[in-house]
Parts: sequence; structure tokens; C-alpha cells
Amino acid sequence: MIRVDPLARPEPLIRRVYAYAAYRLGDGPDAEDATSDTFERALRYRHRYDRSKGEPIAWLLGIARRAVDDLYATRPPIAELTADVAGTGDLEPEMVRKLTVQKAVLTLDERSRELVALRYGADLTARQIAEMLGERTNTVEVALHRAHARLRAALEGEQRRPKPASGQTGGEEAVSI
Repeated sequence: MIRVDPLARPEPLIRRVYAYAAYRLGDGPDAEDATSDTFERALRYRHRYDRSKGEPIAWLLGIARRAVDDLYATRPPIAELTADVAGTGDLEPEMVRKLTVQKAVLTLDERSRELVALRYGADLTARQIAEMLGERTNTVEVALHRAHARLRAALEGEQRRPKPASGQTGGEEAVSI
């Protein structure tokens, strides 16, 4: 039997694993640590990869989920973002949008954050997520729809918050997902 190297083309896999970890842990050092740990484990156990059980990304995301859980066990969970990201006029609009979305994601329960990370961070379909989690596709689709609705409500609530009066000019951009 010919073995397939799951890490033959690592660049797109690294980006998807990092994006997943960033959704779960926040963009930065923790996501980088989880990504590094994922690929270290994958290299060590690449001989165990079984193509019949799924694509390399599914295998890697299974490893990444454990790496993220391990980081949660050794470090405190992500603290709520306390900065008023809606009124930061000195930041680029893209950074404000990113921080605002990250803050909204933190309002979700753990399962919803996991589903959002798999869907939008790792760019998996609902069917792929369902296979990975051993659930029905419809169950995942409904849970994603509800998480998306909660995110939208959190983002709309963020937009309605009063803006600080400290010399800000209008022109803050609306944030949407």
C-alpha cells in the first residue's frame, strides 16, 4: 500500500490551521503556539495518517483541536476584550473590524466558538465539520445558523453603542460579518 504524505504541501494547511487557532485563541502568540504544536505532533505521527479517514486538513484540525485544548488547560481562557474598539479612531478600519468581530466571537459559548472556528477559520463545510465531530450535517448547519445570528446581534449591539465624544469625527465604518 502506498502511503500518502499528509504534509506534502504544508503552506495552505498551515494557513488554515493558524486561522482555526486564531478564531479559538485570538490572533497572535497563542495561535502561533497552537499551530506550531499541531505541526510538531503531525510530523511526529505522520505515519499514522489514514487517507481513508479523511483529508489531511481534517486530520490536522483534529490535532489542532487538542493543541488548543492543551493551551486552555495551561493558560487562563481568553479575557474579554476591554478596549473600546468601536471608538478607536487611530486604528486602521480593518483592525477595528477585526477586533470587533473577535470581541463578538468571545460572546459565544464554547461549542459555538468551535463551530465558527472550524467553519470560518479552517474554511470547512458544514458536512466536513459534521464528519469531524461525528454529528449530522443538519445539526451543524442549525448550530452555525444560530451562532451567526448571535454574532450578528452582538455586532449590531456594538454599532449602536454611543461613540466617545473625545474629539472623534464621524466616519466610523459599519462592521458586518
